[in-house]
Amino acid sequence: MRQPGKTPVVPVELTVRGRGRTVYLKLEGANPYGSLKDRTAASLVDGLERRGALEPGSVLVESTSGNLGVALAAIARRRGYRFVAVVDPKTTPENLAQLRRLGARIDCVETPDEAGGYLLARLERVRELCASGAFVWPDQYSNPANPRAHEQGTAPELLDQLHGDLDAVFVPVSTGGTLAGLARCFRRDSPATRIVAVDARGSVALGGRPGTRLLTGIGASRRSSFLTADLYDQSVLVGDAEAFAFCRALAAGTGISVGGSSGAALAACARLLARDPDLVRVACLCPDRGDRYASTIYDDGWLSRNGIDPGSLERGPVEAIGRERAPLAAV
Repeated sequence: MRQPGKTPVVPVELTVRGRGRTVYLKLEGANPYGSLKDRTAASLVDGLERRGALEPGSVLVESTSGNLGVALAAIARRRGYRFVAVVDPKTTPENLAQLRRLGARIDCVETPDEAGGYLLARLERVRELCASGAFVWPDQYSNPANPRAHEQGTAPELLDQLHGDLDAVFVPVSTGGTLAGLARCFRRDSPATRIVAVDARGSVALGGRPGTRLLTGIGASRRSSFLTADLYDQSVLVGDAEAFAFCRALAAGTGISVGGSSGAALAACARLLARDPDLVRVACLCPDRGDRYASTIYDDGWLSRNGIDPGSLERGPVEAIGRERAPLAAV
């Protein structure tokens, strides 16, 4: 199995208020285990191994909405460890099935936390398990190995692919590790690039109002411990229906299927393109593939059951989304 990284950048065209605009999608679903979190998981486990915190048969435990758990389960199996994924009812059936196929033990919390999400409840469960002393917690929420993976890998790779010429980059936020790492690299190597943090409406990761949300893989029930205001230039909140609309429009127009966090990034990008005609070279970080959301985002019945009419999804100022040219390979 190849190492995480060297994912493609694919240009697509958004028709925004009658004008074609090119957007570069960094498709992290091309990683070996299907998401950006492959990079994070490898960095976390590598760091634990360097510190001597793991031995054959060690049991890793982590709170996850799905993607990091899948990556950790795969790495644990390859390296001779075991893994417990602490998940919640919003974890998609596709991710749960993949976790089981990889030999992970599933521990599901059922009660939401006071912010209306499940993150705080998952973290409390992880702490309960770790109190026994039988588990090793990588802690993606505060471990500096998380942002390091993106400062040293994701960000320079994207800059190389686009030859360092980028007006703005749109980055979904959950733990904040991806944005923090990417921002440190861009502030140093491409300081003119506008860094846009994309969060889910109802998330408090960037200090927003707590609320219920359907989106997974983006947002959090607590503020990110990695992020400070100087690391990004602006933030955009995106609601469930808007993110899902862009996921579906992208798949219909280009054949590229992505998850909700990617749809949110594309929605945020479209809003700014509509306001700023001078934005030319823009990129969206797309954390995962859409096949993990076949039973949710791409299922009309699921949308309807959750109060979203699949026939009236709005894409704001965007009239169409289509393919442009061949993907740009990683260097």
